[in-house]
Amino acid sequence: MKSVNIPAIAVQRLTLYARNLALLDQKGMEVVSSAGLADICGVNPAQIRKDLGYFGQFGIRGVGYYVKELAYEIRKILGLEKEWRLALVGVGNLGSALLRHAQFLDQSYTFVQVGQITVAPVKALKRLVKDKGVEIGVIAIGPRWAQQVADEFVGAGVRGILNFTPVQLRCPSDLHVENVDFTRMLDMLCYRLTLNQ
Repeated sequence: MKSVNIPAIAVQRLTLYARNLALLDQKGMEVVSSAGLADICGVNPAQIRKDLGYFGQFGIRGVGYYVKELAYEIRKILGLEKEWRLALVGVGNLGSALLRHAQFLDQSYTFVQVGQITVAPVKALKRLVKDKGVEIGVIAIGPRWAQQVADEFVGAGVRGILNFTPVQLRCPSDLHVENVDFTRMLDMLCYRLTLNQ
């Protein structure tokens, strides 16, 4: 992989390409052009070529991309060729929905102790993370407790946190945090709709 500063939006689009390539593969499609993939993904062909160009040379000029091969390469770039073990704090409505979510089940993500969900105190995270090889903590609890849980995850040694609370977590700079804030997304959508009134 090239050692360059890759825009986060390009990585987000890679996940879009990977999902659509998987769908094409399921339909038995062997080759897709950048124009064909762009049409499915809602971007332009030049953007796909640019995004992929950050990571190397893919496809054959005048032919396109071999679907299976490109899907595999993108999964490898995203680190999805391995199993990622996650620990979830918060098994209310949102947490329960995450445990059943089909995309989690189809991907390389495994929630530890699913099947026999163990309710344990947050203080037990350190042992759980170590014993089960957890690398990603998922926070799906009320905002009041989010920072405390994040601190416990940090102390336990996770490498990343997926945060479903609206709280801006304070974490060490070497720990990766992704925030999933539905209201922020709705705010952005409402703004766009307001522009078109």
